[in-house]
Amino acid sequence: MIGVFDSGIGGLTVVRALRERLPGHDIIYLGDTARTPYGSKSAETIIRYSLNNTEFLLKKGARTIVIACNTVSSYAFDAVREQFKIPVFEVIGPGAQLAVERSRRSRIGVIGTRATIASGVYEQTIKRLLPGATVYAAACPLLVPLVEEGWINKPETAMIVRKYIHPLKTRQIDTLILGCTHYPVLSEVIQRKMGPQVVLVDSARAIADRVGGHIGKTLEGTAVAEKKGSLTVYVTDVAEQFRKTAHLILGHCLPIQHADL
Repeated sequence: MIGVFDSGIGGLTVVRALRERLPGHDIIYLGDTARTPYGSKSAETIIRYSLNNTEFLLKKGARTIVIACNTVSSYAFDAVREQFKIPVFEVIGPGAQLAVERSRRSRIGVIGTRATIASGVYEQTIKRLLPGATVYAAACPLLVPLVEEGWINKPETAMIVRKYIHPLKTRQIDTLILGCTHYPVLSEVIQRKMGPQVVLVDSARAIADRVGGHIGKTLEGTAVAEKKGSLTVYVTDVAEQFRKTAHLILGHCLPIQHADL
């Protein structure tokens, strides 16, 4: 079973990609909606929450952990991996690799939460993969709550997106990493504001491919028959808006259970 966690609903974009890549595998998802957003929290708090979330998923039967949160990937990936000694995947490495492969002129932009951008992890990872790259980053703290509230097609959201990405557009980037798993929900408006010449990179698909490659080499991967994998969703605070936005992301309704951490 694959365990996936995020600070809220954005990680369901990773779940969607995993189900497309690994349709026969069972997935359990935890959205820490009671403590979202993580992007404004300290590193110590992010690590504590992440260890807590991982322990919950392991108790529910997860054997592989996917951190579907860029902020957690920035600060807590090593802590989770060292604490639990299991296969753990994060979204930053696969996203950066995909951006490097798709960039035509090595001018790459990154948008994310304050914590992710402040960590500098995307710049460091991209520079390691492509030393000659020029990387521009911008924090977009309001986008997560807009997605959590389901304000996908509101004119206010389009205005805020335009304000955030305008400095990157003036830098003439050719590739933009959506450095938060909430952001693919807003990909249409982001693409519209950036223009068709800029390639958007959704790390959800990149991490799904990486997890798929790993599981395909294991006994768990060979043991899965032509069955449809199950999806179980837990949240730390059940709200009707979560159900609506989850339906928007996954394309269908599903039962949501409360997780008491």
